[in-house]
Amino acid sequence: MIVPSRFPFFNAYYLLIYLFERINQFVCFLIGFIVHGPSGPLFAPLGSSVVLLCYVDELLLIEDLEVQWRRTDSYTMVHLFLDGESRPEVQQQDYHDRAHFFTDQIQHGNFSLRLDNLRAEDEGEYICKVYTQKDSGETVVQIKHERLIVSGSDRSVSAYDGEDDVTLNCSVDSHITPEHIEEVLWIRTDGDIPVLLYQNNKTLPDTSDEQYRDRVELFTAEIPKGNFSLRLKSVRTEDKGVYMCHVFAGGLSANATVVLEQLGESTNKTNSKLCLFPLNLNEQPCWQWQFLLTLPTNHLNILLLT
Repeated sequence: MIVPSRFPFFNAYYLLIYLFERINQFVCFLIGFIVHGPSGPLFAPLGSSVVLLCYVDELLLIEDLEVQWRRTDSYTMVHLFLDGESRPEVQQQDYHDRAHFFTDQIQHGNFSLRLDNLRAEDEGEYICKVYTQKDSGETVVQIKHERLIVSGSDRSVSAYDGEDDVTLNCSVDSHITPEHIEEVLWIRTDGDIPVLLYQNNKTLPDTSDEQYRDRVELFTAEIPKGNFSLRLKSVRTEDKGVYMCHVFAGGLSANATVVLEQLGESTNKTNSKLCLFPLNLNEQPCWQWQFLLTLPTNHLNILLLT
């Protein structure tokens, strides 16, 4: 006997779907359902919206369903779905009008939550708990706000002409690890003079302005700690000015400035005279030469008799 194709239940395709649903329901009855969430922390900038994933693969009866979103640290009620509808009246005040279910998706097993106007205090862990009459499950979601904070020196840095080197501080605090920072650019702000460029985990000395070439470097061992401070060697009078450390990472950018002051000649050096006199001290000097020498302070002026 040939089964007419107008009876879809007996069609092989529909039969497979029917069998799959029945098997799925049977498995759920035996082992319950599994609640899924994101594989890692969620990063979002302050003021933006972020979606906290929470879903099941099985179709659950809405009439028997309860979904709770809470903070793990304080157990604050962020949102609740109960008796077939959202219950905003039970939300903690800080989340009122900011936390929303995708109501039309709940029937499909999607219990994700959208949190609007992200605040600094929203950072932390959230738990999505799903209850039915026969079983329950949960998943935890962590929110971290995007940040890129660059710090320099609170005070100006003093240097003396001819000193060996001076350090201009620049430290980075970010959710982005140092190896994923795309670019760090040191410039002198008067004229936007390029001092040193760090890009794609490499220092590019050839990009430095000629007056800084071979005189600037980063502390390579400190970069994994977020330290991008600059060493400036053999400080010169013309090095005086304002320096900016500009950092680019993950679509964000931030900067900090350091003021370098030049205070004249080094205090650990002095000017000394070299005088030449005749051998007979009773006679008037036949000549006297005066030289401007740079000698350590622990040396006395030299009197050379000939």
